[in-house]
Formats: sequence, structure tokens, C-alpha cells
Amino acid sequence: MRICGILSSMLTDFIGKKLHIAKYKLLEDKTYFGEIPDIKGIWANAKTLEDCRKELQEVLEDWLVLSIKSDKKIPGFRFPSTSSLLKNA
Repeated sequence: MRICGILSSMLTDFIGKKLHIAKYKLLEDKTYFGEIPDIKGIWANAKTLEDCRKELQEVLEDWLVLSIKSDKKIPGFRFPSTSSLLKNA
């Protein structure tokens, strides 16, 4: 498996796990609010639950890209060592 494929798979798994623990609620204005409790600032609001889920995934993906680019620690995600990536390349 190529290095990019390994990282892509790891990020896809991470996103799936975080979306699985997401919390949603119907607000008084009949819109939906969703958040990922263990990542501060990751939330979405939309007219339908499905749109809220989609928006929350986009917010999480954008946050991941920005975190990776700025070398920020990502709670619950550990980049594999270079040697383990090369071993599987």
C-alpha cells in the first residue's frame, strides 16, 4: 500500500470515529445543532439533520487539514512513524 493510501485510510477512520460520537439536538428554531464533544470548536447548524451531519463532516475535515498544516496536535490521532510507513510502502 502506498504511503498516501495509508494516511488517507487513517484519516478516513479518524473522521468516521469522530462522527460516530457526534451529538445532535433539535433547537427551538427547528434547526439542528451538531458537535463533536472531544474536539473544541467543531460544530455545525443546519435546517435538516442530514445537512447538519454533512456540514459537521466538512467542518471536521477542514479542521484536520488546518491542524496538519500548522503541526497542531490532533486529539486521538497519531501519525505513523516514517519507518512504519516505508515498511508498508
